[in-house]
Amino acid sequence: MSTRTVTETEQLTRRGLRLAQFTVAYNVIEGIVAIAAGIAAGLVSVIGFGIDSGIESIAAVLVGLRLAARLRHGEADEAKERRTLKFVAVTFFLLAAYVVVEGIRSLINHETPETSPVSIVLLVLSIIVMPVLAALKTRVGKKLGDPLILADAAETRICVLLSISTLVGLLLYALTGAAWLDPVAGFVIALFAIHEGREAWEGELVEDDDDD
Repeated sequence: MSTRTVTETEQLTRRGLRLAQFTVAYNVIEGIVAIAAGIAAGLVSVIGFGIDSGIESIAAVLVGLRLAARLRHGEADEAKERRTLKFVAVTFFLLAAYVVVEGIRSLINHETPETSPVSIVLLVLSIIVMPVLAALKTRVGKKLGDPLILADAAETRICVLLSISTLVGLLLYALTGAAWLDPVAGFVIALFAIHEGREAWEGELVEDDDDD
């Protein structure tokens, strides 16, 4: 990776902060709408999606606070950022636990998902917006070699996968009546969340980028 000037590093850090701020704003709105729509339609998967939006907002707030502190002080407080990264990792594990517990409960109780126009529109919007946001975060994180921003990007990618799995589960159930598809898709997401959480905990989310 080539040597960056102080100005370049500050610009990238500010870009990362703006992305974190956008993530918080978007996910707060998304979470409120998803939980409300999920409760109204009795959609456990959509409620879970809304909770994930809340978890992602918390992670983005933590990342944003550390980046803002870094800009104020001109350098990173490595001890505090390691603790923040571990807290972000915990949010991955909490998400995995929630998805698994809800999936098992859904299978045991033979719950059948329903659908609603609001839920479908929200999920489609997330599938459009979140990949772009995750890519922007990943690009900044790689250029800075920053595990915090990369962990935040990984959390955003999980949001994309949850959006897809939730939407596919709803649509496939409408076509086939196979209610087990939704929780099984959730279990796959849980495995991904555990993997990303472990890497965040160990600080191994920095990826090499030969182009920098």
